[in-house]
Amino acid sequence: MFEEIMFPFGEEEVEFLPMLSLDEDEDKIKEEINGEIPILPLRNTVLFPGVVIPITVGRDRSIKAVKQAHKGNKILGVIAQRDPGVEDPESKDLSEVGTIAKIVKMLKMPDGSSTVIIQGKQRFKIEEIKKEEPYIAANVKLMEDELPEPKEKGKFKALISSLKDLAGQIVKNSPNIPSEAGIVLKNIDSATFLMHFISSNLNSKLKDKQSILESDNLMQRAELVLEHLNSEFQMLELKNKIQSKVKTDLEKQQKDFFLQQQLKTIQEELGRDGESPEIKKLKKKALKMKWGPKIKEHFEKEVEKLQRVNQAAAEYSINLNYLELLLDLPWGEFTKDDLDLKKAKTILDKDHYGLDKIKERILEYLAVLKLKGDMKSPILCFVGPPGVGKTSLGRSIARAINRKYIRMSLGGLHDESEIRGHRKTYIGAMPGRVVQSLKKVKSSNPVFILDEIDKVGKDFRGDPSSALLEVLDPEQNHSFYDNYLELEYDLSNVMFIATANSIGSIQPALRDRMEVIQLSGYSVEEKVQIAKKHLIPRLRQDHGLKATDIQLSPGLISTIIEKYTRESGVRELERQLASVMRSVARKITLDESYSKQVKQEELHEYLGPEIFDRSIYSEKQPPGVAVGLAWTQAGGEILFIESSLSKGKETLTLTGNLGDVMKESATTALSYIRSHADELNIDPERFKDTSIHIHVPEGAIPKDGPSAGVTLLSALTSAFTGKRLKPYLAMTGEITLRGRVLPVGGIKEKILAAKRAGLKEILLCKSNEKHIKEIDKDYLKGLKFHYVEKMQEVIDKALV
Repeated sequence: MFEEIMFPFGEEEVEFLPMLSLDEDEDKIKEEINGEIPILPLRNTVLFPGVVIPITVGRDRSIKAVKQAHKGNKILGVIAQRDPGVEDPESKDLSEVGTIAKIVKMLKMPDGSSTVIIQGKQRFKIEEIKKEEPYIAANVKLMEDELPEPKEKGKFKALISSLKDLAGQIVKNSPNIPSEAGIVLKNIDSATFLMHFISSNLNSKLKDKQSILESDNLMQRAELVLEHLNSEFQMLELKNKIQSKVKTDLEKQQKDFFLQQQLKTIQEELGRDGESPEIKKLKKKALKMKWGPKIKEHFEKEVEKLQRVNQAAAEYSINLNYLELLLDLPWGEFTKDDLDLKKAKTILDKDHYGLDKIKERILEYLAVLKLKGDMKSPILCFVGPPGVGKTSLGRSIARAINRKYIRMSLGGLHDESEIRGHRKTYIGAMPGRVVQSLKKVKSSNPVFILDEIDKVGKDFRGDPSSALLEVLDPEQNHSFYDNYLELEYDLSNVMFIATANSIGSIQPALRDRMEVIQLSGYSVEEKVQIAKKHLIPRLRQDHGLKATDIQLSPGLISTIIEKYTRESGVRELERQLASVMRSVARKITLDESYSKQVKQEELHEYLGPEIFDRSIYSEKQPPGVAVGLAWTQAGGEILFIESSLSKGKETLTLTGNLGDVMKESATTALSYIRSHADELNIDPERFKDTSIHIHVPEGAIPKDGPSAGVTLLSALTSAFTGKRLKPYLAMTGEITLRGRVLPVGGIKEKILAAKRAGLKEILLCKSNEKHIKEIDKDYLKGLKFHYVEKMQEVIDKALV
């Protein structure tokens, strides 16, 4: 406001100057307006009554209108264009309300243009356009101001006072407005002229100024002016505040720079170069880093911060450790994959016997990587019983594809910060174990084993499973955020392999992000080969023995497996073989004689009495006893189901630490037998005075699941009919009240358990036949399968 500014109006330019009104008698003006008057359009401003402005005239019609007025009574109508962009306005482009102006002086400029000083006199409204050429002329009607009502005079006076005060504050606070403008304001006595003078100098839009001019009521006009003036004052305050803040910030930066230069000069005078050896070392190491501009900028910022910290302060060592971590991480460091598929297959076959499905999956990944050149690493999850080689398989994969290997155990992990790290504000804060492992291995594309992912804990300190979601999501792990690092790290090239004993205890959202691959247990034949090729050579070396010191035949190894172990994996077998090795080492050390080819009868000396007796499964069982197959986290298991009947009230007793599902299966089996008593040749009246007891041995071990349904049915039917079950027969399957047999899981584990126990016949659901076809035929030798769909078929095939 009140600024001395040149406003371009195309060919006309208006310079706002804080000039006082040159008052004349309004009646004289009315007399001079008779008939049509010339109209002068203005582009970007509005002329108010009483205000004097200079105008540089350049448009043809405007020049002719001014000349015509200057020849006559020097009166013309000044009116604002509706659209400032119109170069040659016509009558339809003009506002309806304008201001009668009198030419005070007309000057010829050196460039040939004319400058006219005009003074606004009174508002008018166009009644009729008389002509458009050679200039616009119109008949106009003068507009009178509506004075405030007597009761509003006090309010009007207050408005005018507020206008004068607010305008004075703007003049005082604006550095671009000359101080003379404040004197001009104080000397204005006319309320109407004060409003017009302020309105002329507002930085408001053209339409806002035009609305002020068109307002007939002086009270409304004063309120409009005050509203726009107040808005301009607030804008000025904000502008001054911003400028003050910027000035303060600049002064602080200049002060800091000056002090830093002084400090540098002092250190140079003392013979120091201004940087500690640690900072020099950091900067030198940073030159070799392969990080992006964002990380580089962050590092340089942290170094500058470190330089400003006193070396004796605790913050110095914290920041130094953080910078060392940034430099130790393998940003952009990758090992080159060995994509020779034949070599990879050879290494996998050498390290692990069997596991064909997993080996095929790894070779598929390598084949795609070789063809495409680059791809996101898969997130694999190996699920299987203990001792089948899940963790060691990860090490073999790393060796096969020439990547570095990391293993992180998640068993019992309950703190989320173990994955994401602590914030640097904490005392003793550290990065998460994922970042720590990458720092240790010095590679951004290792094989990363997340061991025992199904045993992750959860408590008040957080949920690590949820923190692992970002790590194991191929769509997110390219920007993994560590709280301590405070930067995003790309994990998409890391080959994550998780291991678990059971998939059921893994968080569903986490399970969904992984490709689950089931690892079944080993058959006796597989265990013999694993012992010959892997366990015995390693155990010999671990115990300081030579190949000539001890020999174990395949038959002897098979005996150890069958009589001293009962497991899906090979850990217990390894322990039994180690026991033999220790005994031989003791004999060699004491110079005792022994047989280098260990014989069957010598096993009792080395390993003690046989632990497991297979004969209990092959002997004839009394009526009411059936052999079932179960799946546990440790693999397949054989379980007996015993049932007995006694006189008494009609009751059903279940013992053996059974779960709810297994109890329900027993009730379902009994209900089926009752409803089909006639078909089974059972007297229906017998149920009324019979007490039934079902027991599953090894009562201390919890047992649950629906797969014992057919076994419970067979045992109860055998007890009621007095018929024995076939020897060497085991069974598994879920039953329903309508007499159907449903499929169950863990088939390979159960088949291996039956094979270990020496059983020869297995009864299972017809729908499980497809699972049998997936098992190597060599492991099924000596086994006969019975596939059933109805519970009556179970009874027909199971009972002798």
